[in-house]
Amino acid sequence: MYLFAIIDWYSRQIVDWELSTGLDTEFCLRCVRRALKKYTNPQIFNTDQGCQFTSYKWSNCLKEHNISIGMDGKGRSLDNVAIERFWRSLKYVVA
Repeated sequence: MYLFAIIDWYSRQIVDWELSTGLDTEFCLRCVRRALKKYTNPQIFNTDQGCQFTSYKWSNCLKEHNISIGMDGKGRSLDNVAIERFWRSLKYVVA
């Protein structure tokens, strides 16, 4: 299972999430589109360099909403420390 979660940097709250059995762009796009309907568009959307976030469909979706694309540097988990902290907490709760 793959979990995609969107965190608001200001409030540190998870604003939307989705599970999938495969690592693809579509489940991430469903989640981000849901979040964009519920909340105002962010100025920047930051992700890691996963294949789903470097795809044309992902980039095009964010560009259509006038959202700048931010990406972590390779091997730099601290570039997106808020969501990395969430993943760490989730792993301790599940384990």
